[in-house]
Amino acid sequence: MAQHQMPRRHFLGTIGGIGAAGLGGATVGPVPGRPAGHGSGLPYPTLRRPFAMPGVKEQDWTGALFVGTGESRFALRVGLLTAQGKLLREKMTNYLWRIGPMTPDGAYKEVQVTTDDRTVMPAHLDALREVIAHPDQWSQSEVTDATAKLPQLQAKYDQLQSEKRTIRVRYARTGDGSGLVGSVTALDDDTTVVLELSSPWGEEASFALDDEAMTASAPALLDTTHTGHLRLSPTEPADHSGTYASVADMTAAVTGGSGAPGTAVSALVYRLGKGRTIAFAARVGDRPVEARRPEAHEVEHALDTAGAHVRGGNLTGSGPVGRAADAVRDALSLNTNYDRDRLRAFVMWGWGGGGGLFTGWDSAFDAVDAALVSRPLAVQHETDVFEAPAPPNQVPLQGPRYDQQNSGPMHAYAVWRLYTKFGDRSVLEKAYPALVTFHDLLPEWDADGDGLLETPYFGDRIGGRGNHLGLDDSPVYASYHRITKQGGSGDKRDNTDLTDVALNSYYALLAETLAKMAHVLGKPQDATRFAARHTTLRRLLNDRLWHPEKGLYLSRYLDGTWNEVVTPTVFYPMFAGLATAERARTLVGRHLLNPEEFWGDHVVPSVARNDPAYCSGGPVRPASEHFRFFDRYGEGSAPEQWKGAVWPPMNATVYDGVKRYGFDDVAARFAARSTAMYLDAWDKENWFPESFDPEPGQSVMDSAVDTAWRTYSWSNAMPVQGLHELLSDNPWDGDPSALMFGTLALPGTNTLANVELRGHTYPVSAGPDRTTLVRDGHTVFRATGARVAVRNFVLHGPGATFDITADGPARVEVSAEHGGVRERKVPAGRTHVSL
Repeated sequence: MAQHQMPRRHFLGTIGGIGAAGLGGATVGPVPGRPAGHGSGLPYPTLRRPFAMPGVKEQDWTGALFVGTGESRFALRVGLLTAQGKLLREKMTNYLWRIGPMTPDGAYKEVQVTTDDRTVMPAHLDALREVIAHPDQWSQSEVTDATAKLPQLQAKYDQLQSEKRTIRVRYARTGDGSGLVGSVTALDDDTTVVLELSSPWGEEASFALDDEAMTASAPALLDTTHTGHLRLSPTEPADHSGTYASVADMTAAVTGGSGAPGTAVSALVYRLGKGRTIAFAARVGDRPVEARRPEAHEVEHALDTAGAHVRGGNLTGSGPVGRAADAVRDALSLNTNYDRDRLRAFVMWGWGGGGGLFTGWDSAFDAVDAALVSRPLAVQHETDVFEAPAPPNQVPLQGPRYDQQNSGPMHAYAVWRLYTKFGDRSVLEKAYPALVTFHDLLPEWDADGDGLLETPYFGDRIGGRGNHLGLDDSPVYASYHRITKQGGSGDKRDNTDLTDVALNSYYALLAETLAKMAHVLGKPQDATRFAARHTTLRRLLNDRLWHPEKGLYLSRYLDGTWNEVVTPTVFYPMFAGLATAERARTLVGRHLLNPEEFWGDHVVPSVARNDPAYCSGGPVRPASEHFRFFDRYGEGSAPEQWKGAVWPPMNATVYDGVKRYGFDDVAARFAARSTAMYLDAWDKENWFPESFDPEPGQSVMDSAVDTAWRTYSWSNAMPVQGLHELLSDNPWDGDPSALMFGTLALPGTNTLANVELRGHTYPVSAGPDRTTLVRDGHTVFRATGARVAVRNFVLHGPGATFDITADGPARVEVSAEHGGVRERKVPAGRTHVSL
């Protein structure tokens, strides 16, 4: 190992104050060398340089990104050595043990990382024990396999636990955002950690050791007149240190081999006993950074102070459902990443290996969820979909990718919800032209010219046939037939013969949303055109795709036969405002609330429980006391993803449809179940997985035990339903500035705080006999005596108007900003109130 023992002496300078320098707002500013007007008109176009942001480089969650003026970039990683001498330094999502607390702007972030990647879980061992204990319920081969495998897995599990090393990593940003302080604490004896400085994406940079510090310099990518400089000063000298010719050389050196010296990467190696902490301070600047060696107590005080303020200015909550606010905040903060091409923050969808923004269907849910956590993050994330990269990586604008995923309708919905939440037209203006183009190209999927769309052709293999709406392997698409497409936009996919309920619902949603956007943007002719399209689709879908005997919206083949696979897409016409009121009541009362189809503690399965396709990929074991399915180690569970697993976007779509149609009691019960499933995984494993099992007693499906699927951002669509129950914008009919709040059925009393809507900050509390809404510190609404759900709430002058549904008689008080308290009694049921 190249060694450079550092003498213990002080440098000049100070750590600097700790503050919550954010992703936008006060930190917004131009980037030298960037074309004038790039990103203009947006409230949060970029981040002011220089800045430091923890945990945003390709999901190396133990690290931080430093960006200098003109876009010079450096990466800090905290590596962990295993007992076998393997250096864990990338794809750290495999090794995350605990997440949070965190803030999305990087003011404070905390994780625990362990050498146990949890590929062997106690649930795997329990499943095998269940088979051995009840041989009459399993085949002889399964019993034999379990009997042979249990001692092997038990030995592997025991070894992993005995050799486990865990560290706690904390960061806090300095007051001006150009630096940070951090610490690494060993939670086990004999723990070796590595502080590494390197280039984040293989960019040009040079690293050196300077007495007690690591230093770096790199040319700016967008302004060659600037050079960025970085200095990292630890509180204690390292046991070993060095600079190396490559990451491979550094890895070889710190794992006991030899590595060629050079300037491509530098490293400080510490061997720590249990409870020992190494702290450090780091800063990026336009000139070589000078700073004294920080004192450990200074760093720890700064970190403790920042950590204590996490809940004070960020999304937080309490109660059985409201406490999910902290989990959502931490999960989305963990998945906040930096788009190196467009120079802004976005939500990483889930891959542990990094990569840019995924602009498909999935990402729109992230924007809706992020809007609860951070306005700048949500706006930057969704704007990223519609704006081309900055030089030197300029490519033609693709917008919401009229492509492989048909993602436009959901992105239109996400953009509209950013408008209803924040009232800012600029995102509408940026997205509208691309979304209109997307809408006008969709008729190429109308194979027979009747006005309804058929699903695109994705090949003969079963897997991926539902990719047009992220419904990858849904059995709805198992039997469609290919039809050669005539003309079209150049998209090489052919048509099929399956008229798709889900696709036409999203087509209608897009038309409806564009009509609303056009109205806001002062385009009355467009508004009329798109509203007419929505009306036409409503008529066509109800005429052709409603199965009167089954009482369901079902996809249908062009020869008139029905596709009778029942999935949650039967409810999608409610999401798009297509279902008639009577049919909506049928869908909810006869099907959604039917435990033989969709209802239960684990809602909603991706195939109805009484459908032959449900969990058809594996043996169902209802007689097993602890495991409904036999989850063999290393194999997928019986739900097999789209044959039963609960998918967060499906749940969010069903919830929004139910809520839209005014089924407030059902929506609340649905949201409570979705939130409970999410919190179960969060509490047990600190995971927010891609999907959830539809039956009790089953371990998280095997795919969720594999890297990125443990930290899948759209998972947050599950608890966000419960948070939207407590307080939400109004994305549907009526005044887009109106609020919805309160709940008829969430368990207990729940609170939500620090929610930004339309320029105001709100906390809300909702319980069995009291609901209170506060705006900017002033109580504007209180209902006592019953549970209430309030819609279309608009403060005006001395009073307010709203619709309220109560589960019993209630007293309502409204206090406008410039008026006295006005009171009224309301009966059980729904009442329109004007005070």
